[in-house]
Amino acid sequence: MNDHLKRQLRRLATERPYQVVVGSAAALLLASGTGVLLAGADDTPAPRQTTNAAVAEIAPRLDGVASRAQARVGATASPSATTAAPNPDLTTKAAPKQTTAKAASPKPPSSKSLDYDYQAQTTYFYCGPAAVRNALSATGVEGTQDGLASRLGTTEMGTNSAEDTTRVLNEMVKGDPYRTRMIAGGSATRAQIDRLQADVVTAVGAGRGVVVNIAGDATDVDGDWHSFPGGHYIAVVGYRNDGSTVRIADSANPAAPAYWISTTALAHWAATRGYSA
Repeated sequence: MNDHLKRQLRRLATERPYQVVVGSAAALLLASGTGVLLAGADDTPAPRQTTNAAVAEIAPRLDGVASRAQARVGATASPSATTAAPNPDLTTKAAPKQTTAKAASPKPPSSKSLDYDYQAQTTYFYCGPAAVRNALSATGVEGTQDGLASRLGTTEMGTNSAEDTTRVLNEMVKGDPYRTRMIAGGSATRAQIDRLQADVVTAVGAGRGVVVNIAGDATDVDGDWHSFPGGHYIAVVGYRNDGSTVRIADSANPAAPAYWISTTALAHWAATRGYSA
């Protein structure tokens, strides 16, 4: 009878996993309430202790079977825990970062000449006031040589230095755009030549003439020779070839008021002196 009970319970656990727990509970209730279990035609009552021992022996196994059955049921009923891939149509995309590129500065023209009102110097020592006046005329600023001579501190010995021309030019032009560049030594370096070229392109590009304090001799692009051993002031009123050649307004000789000279020759001409640009 014990073997028969075991087979019945095992059949229930195998064929009806959902009723295992119920069957186990019923078996335990029947065993404890009546003390006997009936099987087939055998009506002989079984001893209480034998039946209880059999039930006690089977119960842990039933619990294991029920647990496994429940695990199988749970595995069937519950989908595996997986992370669903995001729907690209529902995914919020970050807006691209807006960047504002700075506009590149326009390249200066390869050549430019200013409109100016030329005037020769009225006295032999007025080259400074005349050069400043010719440069200012390109910006539309009017002035007289006498008035500028007073501002510059010009005497019969001339005008002291480019520091004076820079000061007066900034007094007459808004924004104080002029700066003094001194060229020390007997000749200009490559860096000083390049600096002069860049300064001329910048100033003339902005509509301003450049005033240069020179001394000694120089030859222009046409082969004409210009000599001022005691010093002189001239105005630069244009350039070409990206500034490698510059146009000079020279107040010394009204018969030759203007000429072109290389920037290299002009830089060497201004050695030991300087310029206002």
